[in-house]
Amino acid sequence: MRVHVLSLLAVLLLGATPAWAGQRVDLDYLVRFFPEQDQAEVQLTLEKGEVIRSLDLNLGDEGYYSDFQADGEWLQQSPERGIWRPAKGKARLTYRVRISHPRDNGRFDARMTADWALFRGDDLVPAARLDELEGTKLVSRLSFELPEGWKSVETGWPRIGKNRFRIDNSERIFDRPTGWMLAGKLGSRRARLGETDVTVAAPVGEGVRRMDILTLLTFVWPELQNVFPRDPDKLLIVGAGDPMWRGGLSAPNSLYLHADRPLVSENGTSSLVHELVHVFSRISDTDRSDWISEGLAEYYAIELMRRAGGMSEGRYQAVREHLTDWSRGITSLRTEQATGPVTARAVLLLQELDREIRQRSKGRHSLDDVSRGLMRLDKVSTDDFIDITAALLGGASKVLATPLLR
Repeated sequence: MRVHVLSLLAVLLLGATPAWAGQRVDLDYLVRFFPEQDQAEVQLTLEKGEVIRSLDLNLGDEGYYSDFQADGEWLQQSPERGIWRPAKGKARLTYRVRISHPRDNGRFDARMTADWALFRGDDLVPAARLDELEGTKLVSRLSFELPEGWKSVETGWPRIGKNRFRIDNSERIFDRPTGWMLAGKLGSRRARLGETDVTVAAPVGEGVRRMDILTLLTFVWPELQNVFPRDPDKLLIVGAGDPMWRGGLSAPNSLYLHADRPLVSENGTSSLVHELVHVFSRISDTDRSDWISEGLAEYYAIELMRRAGGMSEGRYQAVREHLTDWSRGITSLRTEQATGPVTARAVLLLQELDREIRQRSKGRHSLDDVSRGLMRLDKVSTDDFIDITAALLGGASKVLATPLLR
């Protein structure tokens, strides 16, 4: 009798489970551009609003977001944060976001013109804290409606239709469309490198050397994957000329490079490969240890070119001399944001460490093994770097016992 009662209770409890438990629920992002206003309209459509208790958005303090309209409840107690509590059933949140981001020097790290828009998806949909019912899996897609005359849009996400993309990031609870994006009158070149679909795109007439970029990528790709065994489905490289920021910036599944940046500079390094290392390694630092991520990116910008046969031994030694001159006077690598001279000194340290590891392991290991270990950590500190190296060597590194790391 007791067994029957327990069985009946289990059935009743199962029957009481809400229909949405463990269910996949659609979350669609729709973006419309308004070039004359330097704005985009973003609409989030949630198939079943009842599965989300709240979405707490970090709006920042620069006033880029405005005109919020919501099905359900929208609370904005300060300019920096807004909370959406969706209504039941199909629920929408709509708002405007300013696209162009001027920097202090008058250049832009995001810009919209009458013919194109270059920006990061992180700014379209700000970071948020998601409070969802247990067992809910959001299935996210991103769609664009383009102004008349604009031809196409590119993102670092898999394309599932015309101007439509699938957003799936296993590292996030809230799948939002991050990474560089470009829309408008574009020119694009494509290639498949390893298991990755690579697209190089730029606005027409901006002087971006798309084929040169693809050629260098093809040349260095095998060496890159030997160090960082990652096979992203897609990689997007975007660029434009002045007044965009004259540098390179990496992001998830994508990177930006100014049209005038040389693919290989006179000092032998490559901004393109530097940013590519950031994309593939995803090494992020903490505790005044920016020398690690920036130093490794610049170390491999030189080393991968060398391994691929693009740098002679004489040129390599000339690069080392340049780094030595540039970093003269640096007494510590510990900083929240590494400068050029600090990064140069970090590269020299990493080169010395690679030699030590190879010598002590009789060629069985190298700095590559340390880098692959760092890839497994969410955040890397100087102590983490020292500990991983010591574990690999079976004892403390002499190279890392330096006042530079105090």
